[in-house]
Amino acid sequence: MTADCAPPRRSAAGPPPAPPDRPAAVRGPVHLVGTGLMGASVGLGLGGRGIEVTLEDPSPSAQAVAVQIGAGRPRQTGDRPPALVVVAVPPDVTAPVVAAQLHRFDQAVVTDLASVKAIVLDELAQAGADLARYVGSHPMAGREKSGPAAATADLFTSRPWVIAAAPATRPQAVLRVRELASDLGAHPAYLDPAAHDRAVALVSHVPQVLASLTAKRLTEAEPGALDLAGQGLRDMTRIAASDPRLWSAILAGNGPAVAAVLRGLREDLDRAIAALDLGAEPANLGRALVELADLIAAGNRGAEAIPGKHGGARRRFDKVTVMVPDKPGELGRLFQEMGRLGVNLEDLSLEHGARQLVGLAEISVPPGAGPGLAEDLERQGWRILR
Repeated sequence: MTADCAPPRRSAAGPPPAPPDRPAAVRGPVHLVGTGLMGASVGLGLGGRGIEVTLEDPSPSAQAVAVQIGAGRPRQTGDRPPALVVVAVPPDVTAPVVAAQLHRFDQAVVTDLASVKAIVLDELAQAGADLARYVGSHPMAGREKSGPAAATADLFTSRPWVIAAAPATRPQAVLRVRELASDLGAHPAYLDPAAHDRAVALVSHVPQVLASLTAKRLTEAEPGALDLAGQGLRDMTRIAASDPRLWSAILAGNGPAVAAVLRGLREDLDRAIAALDLGAEPANLGRALVELADLIAAGNRGAEAIPGKHGGARRRFDKVTVMVPDKPGELGRLFQEMGRLGVNLEDLSLEHGARQLVGLAEISVPPGAGPGLAEDLERQGWRILR
């Protein structure tokens, strides 16, 4: 495993996000440059906390939509200089936009939300920008939809928000961005830019590549094949609906780190292909099964390493699979029944086959609660798959 493939060191977590009823720490005005999904969501979240937000976007239509949904108002001549500038533009143009804002507002802290950090910092350093007031950051949140119409005020709630400051950054500037993250409900975390880029290559950028490549194969499916698709395929390809232009810029900006992970995956794919070819000969079937089982078991260990919703090691939950009629209100009725029974829902997976009149809700509940919940739901008329 190369250094770029190595798992990142665990980052130090910042303070917990601010409760909605706590006064905002950010002091406006805040100026947003870029009113797509991320920028408009920042505007909605800050506006909901009573913070003055001004907007700027080279696309008049995107800015108009952001204004219409309440993400802020256009900046006007005579407005007070912003205390904080948030740049939310594609990574391939982030550095020049940040440099321009640092020059334009010579007292403001400027942060960006780009999903690559090292290349932005390098370009700013080469341009001679004031790095003391620049704080690279990256909220680990998003949707497969893009644009201000997809923005939500709670997009960042309970999500990590990486702060990747430069050595020259002033501590007070870092504090301003930490307050921004906390006010928006995120969990601040700290990584240096290179470590951030290695981490997101592994947990975000490569999954996007694999989702897109898997979905690409579906365009060649034989007639009727996709009618057999289950929830696993839908889960894996959900993010394949992402914006191609944005993701091409992200992947190019983090090319070395992404390529390093993909090379490791290529080695594993070569092992899997070799095992499948080996298994075509009956005499070698046993060896092929051992090799394939080893690859799948390694995947099990990797999946178990993903933290659970409460952080730390992922807990093992009981799972109950309930057949839910495909009618309005049925899923809500199931949740209400669980609440009445006093069982906490830890996770939920929904599966609905093509042209089926029922869906399957796989409910994860605390260990030991599964058998009793299944019996109680059956008494209330729900069908349980065992």
